[in-house]
Amino acid sequence: MGMNTRACILCLLTALLSLGGCTVHQSIGHDAGAFLRDVDGERFRPVPKHKWDSNNHALLYVYRPQSEWGDQELMAPSFYVDGHHYVNLRSGGYTWLEILPGTRELDMSRPFFGIEGIGFRFSHLLDAELAMEAGEIYFLRYSEVSETGATDPRLPDDHPLSRGAARLVAQESAMKELRQTRFMESVLLATNHAGTSIVADNRAADYQRQRQALMEKRKEEIGRMKEQGHYEPAPWYWPWGGGPSRPLETDRKLRQLERDREQRLAAQEGDGHWWWPF
Repeated sequence: MGMNTRACILCLLTALLSLGGCTVHQSIGHDAGAFLRDVDGERFRPVPKHKWDSNNHALLYVYRPQSEWGDQELMAPSFYVDGHHYVNLRSGGYTWLEILPGTRELDMSRPFFGIEGIGFRFSHLLDAELAMEAGEIYFLRYSEVSETGATDPRLPDDHPLSRGAARLVAQESAMKELRQTRFMESVLLATNHAGTSIVADNRAADYQRQRQALMEKRKEEIGRMKEQGHYEPAPWYWPWGGGPSRPLETDRKLRQLERDREQRLAAQEGDGHWWWPF
């Protein structure tokens, strides 16, 4: 197959994903499966308490039991939190993430010809929200060849993470399987950004969500003002003029959101630990 043909195929696949309303990512460089890059890191060890802030954050283990089918895999599924890629799950591997409490969007997607689309039905393996609490430890298990009945009791029966190939499991069951796994180091063709805190990323995602929600409410507030006659139209000679005749409540909230963000960033720059100001 020539270079032009491969380029056309990639362009076509990207176009198809885009038509489906998906977020398209390229996966080349981090999606190698166990057949190409086996997991040879250290045997499983629980994350020491001094490595994460258990008073203010949550801890998530993500792992995949070893299987013969997984060992033959060329491309491993990608794992995302709040739209950020962190690792591709290879057979017999595990990793962990320190996470800011709150509702987190967890996604898994299988690469296809070097690209993947979050939300694309063909390759999408998981799309679920998980409400995470400070001090709690969670175990996400992925396997397409073996089932487990040890679902995390904190989940309701109808939760997406209580069924399927990617499932949140109880600690006792997870620990038995984790002991047979190895840590997924970031290596050539299977780079990752896991085994660390992603709290800063979580805060950035929360900020973007809150800002987007406020901008939508701002449009609604302006609509109500226009209906009530509290909005001055732009004069014919200056189309960029006009506006509400009284301050918007959403503008006040947007300013407060920006101030809160600036204060957090300043605290982080000051000592590197926003949660320990002393």
